[in-house]
Amino acid sequence: MAWKNLVHPCRLGVLLSLLVTGTAYGSSAFAQTTLIASGGETVTVAGIENILIRHPHAKGSLILLTGGDGRLEVGSNGQFRSGADNVLIRNRDAFAAKGYNVLLVDKGTNLATAVDTMAGLKRPVTVVATSAGTPRAAEGLLKGARPDRLVLTSAFLSQGSGPSRSVMAMLGSPRLLPPTLVVHHRQDGCRFTKPAGVAPFQAWAGERVTVKWLEGGLQTGNPCRSRAHHGFNGQDAELVSLVTSFAGQ
Repeated sequence: MAWKNLVHPCRLGVLLSLLVTGTAYGSSAFAQTTLIASGGETVTVAGIENILIRHPHAKGSLILLTGGDGRLEVGSNGQFRSGADNVLIRNRDAFAAKGYNVLLVDKGTNLATAVDTMAGLKRPVTVVATSAGTPRAAEGLLKGARPDRLVLTSAFLSQGSGPSRSVMAMLGSPRLLPPTLVVHHRQDGCRFTKPAGVAPFQAWAGERVTVKWLEGGLQTGNPCRSRAHHGFNGQDAELVSLVTSFAGQ
């Protein structure tokens, strides 16, 4: 696997830098702002540019699949232009600080190749997907991705989740699921990720899946966006702890 545009190893805890404007965190103009992932390097995975944050003493690797259209618009030297407010992407430094290599995946990346690449750095490899990224995770499993673990947050789980393709329908059988953690908010108001979709998925997947429910936090704006319960607004630390604890099992 060819890596390109390498920069110096990460320094954990460094705040992200704004290159173009001084746009405030969480602003509606975020998608038009070029940012640098702290300590990140741009790497090519199966012809697509992604961002890798290395931990000097990693105990595992996380692969982050954002929601929405899946675009990060990755450029050179750890730069990206979209998706910074997504719950997984905005917590990239927090995941790294817990002792993990972190790969921020841009749209079109072959998940099987991404898993193999990160396995070459440090196992176990955990794919962490949120919202519309969860069907993309299922598609990756169908195409041969074999992570050690899988985390699905605010997920398109079953027919009960809402009017969209679901992980359960796509896979057909739970045999392709590695040990899986589902993290869902009891007050998720997004029509694609209704809490009612969790129970059918759990019954279908059986012992392969563990479910963790969150409550509280903040609800702001569009119920399918990152600043709503759907995006675990105000509960970032709790989400990061659940994901990394599961990844470290």
